[in-house]
Amino acid sequence: MSKSTLKAMTRSRDLKVGHFVLEFATPGIGHILKAAGCDYVFLDMEHSGFGFETVKACLRYCEAAQLPVILRVPSQDYHMLARACDVGAEGIMAPMVSTVAQATAIIDSVKYVPEGKRGVALGIAHDNFQSLPVKDSLAAANAKTTFFCLIETAEGVENADAIAALKGVDCIWVGHFDLSCSLGIAGEFEHPRFLAAMDKIIAAAKHHGKSLGRLLNSPQQAAACHAQGFDFCCYSGDIWVLRDALTAAVRDIRKACQ
Repeated sequence: MSKSTLKAMTRSRDLKVGHFVLEFATPGIGHILKAAGCDYVFLDMEHSGFGFETVKACLRYCEAAQLPVILRVPSQDYHMLARACDVGAEGIMAPMVSTVAQATAIIDSVKYVPEGKRGVALGIAHDNFQSLPVKDSLAAANAKTTFFCLIETAEGVENADAIAALKGVDCIWVGHFDLSCSLGIAGEFEHPRFLAAMDKIIAAAKHHGKSLGRLLNSPQQAAACHAQGFDFCCYSGDIWVLRDALTAAVRDIRKACQ
């Protein structure tokens, strides 16, 4: 699975397991996650403070490990989306997609003509610094760039079916915390309103044959969500995995040494 492109992954409903990275963009991170069996990395700019210099390096680390990257930029602004593509991001995500117009604008920002309106830059990171015929380069970029559409508002839920119908949307991703807040039930993931919203999103993705993804905090939750139709299961994040494992080990050492 690790040698697959994200685009190919979204064309299958097979399970893809990834990990959320928002702190440890270290040279070894790609190989560490590859050794752990991950199929992809979710690299976050929205909540991490990572800038494009850090992201550009981390993309190369993961590329060396043959591990595809979904990159979430901090806004829907054109310069954020297009620059993410220019530095070599294969998978693109932006926060708070609530309408067809917003999703269409994102597609326009990350796709070259005739599929979008992205400004042309050739022979740079997204081309692996190769000099290619213009039409070949544009076509290859469009074929590679994969849009993970983040639904995390009540308005986005209402428009989920129309958003999922868009040709340029490859995967519907649920932002569960922000969605619960938008619904007025912060953190209440068993609340009927949250469950109903999830049902709408899942139905939209299935109706239009799109992949489904979300963050998960346990194998049991992953299994339950996979049974609902989620094929991109992103387990926890680098901060919390280290913190929780170290907390347990320190606690056990103190207990054993009493």
